[in-house]
Amino acid sequence: MPMSEYIRGLRARIGHEMLLLPTSTVLTFDEHERVLLVRHGDVRLWTTPGGAIEPGERPSDAAVREMWEETGLHVHLVRLLGIYGGPEFNTTYSNGDLVTFTMVVFEGRPIGGNLRPDGEETLELRWFERGEIASLPTPEWVPQVLEDAFERPGPPRFAPPTWAPSSV
Repeated sequence: MPMSEYIRGLRARIGHEMLLLPTSTVLTFDEHERVLLVRHGDVRLWTTPGGAIEPGERPSDAAVREMWEETGLHVHLVRLLGIYGGPEFNTTYSNGDLVTFTMVVFEGRPIGGNLRPDGEETLELRWFERGEIASLPTPEWVPQVLEDAFERPGPPRFAPPTWAPSSV
């Protein structure tokens, strides 16, 4: 699905300036423990299925919705894998829009639907084994998120804080 009306309205006010976007992502594994990745229609890189959380939408609902829209799969969310953000989550789209993602990442299992790219946001879909991912062209953040996912089970992942008050 193209840019939502909500984001389109924000962009009308701020132009191409950096926009913080809360997003949900689903890492879906098949019976062979391969992960489903999509080749993004705009940046043409391999990435995880997911997208923006709309105002008033639960992150879990956004994750299931985005997976359906981008891949044709209906997924059951198994658990929270982690929460991610930081400078490696900055992206510049081909139209010049700057975004930085704060990403809620879930593990999912397919429960229905038919695997197919949407032809707009996703050009190609493929299941990848862990060893294949390092050679893929991906956004900077993808290898770390996937490495954490392949290390499951375990507690949800997050980067330890680096900020502290100056007068402690």
